[in-house]
Amino acid sequence: MEFLDSCNEIARDVKDAIRGLVGTPEGGDFIKMGADGTPTKRIDQVAEDCVVAYLQEKPLCTTLISEELGRAAFCGDEGTIFLDPIDGTFNAVAGIPFYAISIAYAKGGVVQKAYVENLATCDIFTAIRGKGAWLNGHGIQVSGISRLSESAMSVYGRKFDPARVLQIQQKIRRFRLLGASALELSFIGGGMTDGFIDLRGTLRVTDAAAGMLICTEAGGKVTDLNGAPFIFPDEVTIGKCLVATNGTLHGKVIEYLR
Repeated sequence: MEFLDSCNEIARDVKDAIRGLVGTPEGGDFIKMGADGTPTKRIDQVAEDCVVAYLQEKPLCTTLISEELGRAAFCGDEGTIFLDPIDGTFNAVAGIPFYAISIAYAKGGVVQKAYVENLATCDIFTAIRGKGAWLNGHGIQVSGISRLSESAMSVYGRKFDPARVLQIQQKIRRFRLLGASALELSFIGGGMTDGFIDLRGTLRVTDAAAGMLICTEAGGKVTDLNGAPFIFPDEVTIGKCLVATNGTLHGKVIEYLR
């Protein structure tokens, strides 16, 4: 649990650092273009700087891969950390209480531990490969919903191109666009929603690595659009599409997407 304890300390530092920027225009100031090819806002940079400073003092990995700086080397334990310092930047800047820090630890190319905290509510999702997933220390599992007509899902399509998601949106009961991928994947694990479909082709390893482990350790399933195993490259410039569900609904979702 040492890694997850360190994540608690990191999240605490980030919350302290960004408190004055949440819900302010200054938080959304453009700083630079990030390594992932998207604009880095002030709140993103402040949060990432906090994490980097922590890792310089207490190195938890040999490689950090983060949305803003890309790849950085540290003299810590062998392993890679995938970081999204603020997942849901628009929400944070707008003051919408649904934004998170997402931290995943991988060894040998496989994510072993995951930490996602909603920085607005302080709810913490964690997972350890092969041991389960938790919300605020209590074990979680996916929902038992088996009918699309009873399901609630996050569904993202390409801008102005609703064609591929139209059929699935007509079948599910409710769809939500919440704006923070790591939390949306974690919500499946907690049984709060039943699926997350992202067809934009812009989802990156830093966005999803932690949430994917939380989802699957709680009994969910994550694949590509064809139902094949999902593999992210260790590269923030490459975006992908993803389907995650409670498992029971997965085949039906893939069928309608085809």
